[in-house]
Amino acid sequence: MPPKKPVNWRLWTKVLIGGAAVSIGGPALTWWLTPTEEQLRARYNPDLLKRSIEQREEREQEFDEFVTKLKEYSRSDKPIWIVVKEEEERKKQAALRAGKAQQREAEAQREEMRREAGLGSAK
Repeated sequence: MPPKKPVNWRLWTKVLIGGAAVSIGGPALTWWLTPTEEQLRARYNPDLLKRSIEQREEREQEFDEFVTKLKEYSRSDKPIWIVVKEEEERKKQAALRAGKAQQREAEAQREEMRREAGLGSAK
């Protein structure tokens, strides 16, 4: 049996130090260099800053609604994109039904106005 090679401690020390530097130093550098939201807003044009502040709550509300819908869609056994298409189709059908109902209501109002004016039915 040949003699066992000695462990190269210098090499393994360099490897461990380099790995620690990359795995700890990389994220730390990214965290240190990334500006906060307040720092970004401080660099904004005053008009953009004003508009951003005005629309912030609306965007947050839209995002919350989006996340709520995603959670609702994920409860289904179907893939999310299929559930989303089905939901869009349901909304489209509901809008069509609402449009038809509104059209019937407008036609009924017109007919009522004709009767009140004494013009009678056009049909």
